[in-house]
Amino acid sequence: MRKYHVLIAALVVLLDRLTKWIISQNIPLHDSVTVIPGVFQLTHVQNQGAAFGLFSESPSEWKVAMLILFSVAALAVVSALLWKNGNAMNATAIALSLVFGGALGNLWDRVASGRVIDFLDFYLGSHHWPAFNVADSAIVVGALLLLSEIFWAPQEESASKQQIG
Repeated sequence: MRKYHVLIAALVVLLDRLTKWIISQNIPLHDSVTVIPGVFQLTHVQNQGAAFGLFSESPSEWKVAMLILFSVAALAVVSALLWKNGNAMNATAIALSLVFGGALGNLWDRVASGRVIDFLDFYLGSHHWPAFNVADSAIVVGALLLLSEIFWAPQEESASKQQIG
């Protein structure tokens, strides 16, 4: 089953790299292309901070190194969890594979240039979500899937115990 975990993570990295390359080749930095007026546009930005621009304004010279270190630590934890769950192809394994691929995609940018290319830009009226990318999306989807496993798995266990008793 581990080969499928690697395949999922590799597909996330490949899609992330491809979309970032397409954006950087076709949309000048800080320019936008409207996709759905008033809702969604592709905007080429470079994020020097963490997810959704957190810490991007920090003047610390250690910021990039700390973000890289945090990414490597997260990858180590997710790798260990995937290895432990290696013989299963379940929601947890898929979620961890998505998180791994997303973390690796953003780490690639950070190591290569010290910043991450973001381009998915959603807004509604004056409400604006910070731009993000495919790697960020995979991390969020994986995290939400893990949370759903945490919150719903105990209910399933208690329901099966009630049926037995």
